[in-house]
Amino acid sequence: MPRAKNRVASRAKRKRLLKTTKGYYNRRGNCYTIAKDTSYRSGNYAFRDRRAKKRNFRTLWIMRINAAVREHGLKYNSFINLLKVKGIELDRKSLAHIALHEPDAFKKLIDTVKA
Repeated sequence: MPRAKNRVASRAKRKRLLKTTKGYYNRRGNCYTIAKDTSYRSGNYAFRDRRAKKRNFRTLWIMRINAAVREHGLKYNSFINLLKVKGIELDRKSLAHIALHEPDAFKKLIDTVKA
């Protein structure tokens, strides 16, 4: 008599993993061993890129602020320094939003910083 294994649990484990690779091309989505490698690799990429996304957005905000500040005759680093000297605590995300969507408010901010 062959050894009895817990087929219910092992099948459920495989089905759970194959569910994560649903929609992948060729054997990546339906062959268990290949799907397992692909799933683990995609998890690593997702973990890495969640952090990279934060860096990418910060550089985008800095570029937007720099472009808006240069129209008014300042540079990015001097603008940030003047903000800190004046005690204005706005993060780069909100500064970029103001610079892009509310240019009048951004002009007033630059005038208060210059004065």
